Amino acid sequence: MSHDLFLAARAAMARAYVPYSKFPVGAAIRTSDGRVYSGCNIENASFPEGWCAETTALGHYVMEGGGEIAEIAVVAERMDRITPCGGCRQRLAEFSRPDTKLYLCDQAGVVETVTIGDILPFAFEGCVLK
Repeated sequence: MSHDLFLAARAAMARAYVPYSKFPVGAAIRTSDGRVYSGCNIENASFPEGWCAETTALGHYVMEGGGEIAEIAVVAERMDRITPCGGCRQRLAEFSRPDTKLYLCDQAGVVETVTIGDILPFAFEGCVLK
């Protein structure tokens, strides 16, 4: 089941707008009821302003009503096993549980599975799902 989430993240990565960094990233989020939300990183001329793939995916997730996040996949064209940046770790933690699975990918698929708690053990406590 994680492979289809990887495919959604990779498809999102193909839409990344990265004329400055040339570093496309894609992310996909699956809720416990099976809905998938994906996003890519988007840069602008006041680089490094812009937003990350995880932030874009979370925007779609929130706009469609949210829900419990069950799994997340992240993939980058030029870096295997990329993890979310610090800000995105906290953003994801806000809407996830510490045991939410995070799939780290290369260009072929998932290469490692960790949890949100693994990558951000001391996340600020939110009120959404806690």
